[in-house]
Amino acid sequence: MTEKAEFARQREKMVSKQIEKRGIHSQRVLAAMRAVPRHEFVPYEYQKNAYEDRPILIGKKQTISQPYIVALMTQLLELQAEDTVLEIGTGSGYQAAVLAELAGHVYTVAPHQELARNARAVMDTLNIHNVTLHQGDGSEGWPEHAPYNAIMVTAAAPEAPRPLLAQLREGGRLVIPVGGAGAQYLQVWRKKMGKYDHETIVPVSFVPLRGKLGWEEDWVK
Repeated sequence: MTEKAEFARQREKMVSKQIEKRGIHSQRVLAAMRAVPRHEFVPYEYQKNAYEDRPILIGKKQTISQPYIVALMTQLLELQAEDTVLEIGTGSGYQAAVLAELAGHVYTVAPHQELARNARAVMDTLNIHNVTLHQGDGSEGWPEHAPYNAIMVTAAAPEAPRPLLAQLREGGRLVIPVGGAGAQYLQVWRKKMGKYDHETIVPVSFVPLRGKLGWEEDWVK
């Protein structure tokens, strides 16, 4: 079996065993998880572990999230093919690549220049051209391209930042982990008739969101 075929086999197993069996039912999300080669987004020494049921360190105290969490957060966004999405926390670029399979365009903000360069290089290699990447503080969003149909934050914030909520289109969704080192919960916020409501989904564990509206202190992950 070639290396490419072996990674494809592992990817199919990841989707069927780790994701589909845990209740991810969106066929579009499952197809995106099957399509994006997760191993391309992790450091070479960890590629053999890319499809395991856990997060993986990618440098700069950042991680690529557990596959199930990627799929869950993506499903919660309820994306349509023409949607415009904002992602806060590019990391490896994997989550952005999954979103790019499902949406019209993805804008993503990376706090680390080196990781941003790496993510862009991988996406270029994979011919993913509907992702626009910016390096900077994402805690206040990216108002230049607002409003967005959906916003995803891939780091834990003290609370849902108000500028992000303000950048949602009417009917838009914000998926964000909220909390600190002791306890974090995944929340989904929705904008309806100019007002916002939210629900709490599951406990999660993410690195801290940095920036003006993020955390100042560090914690060990």
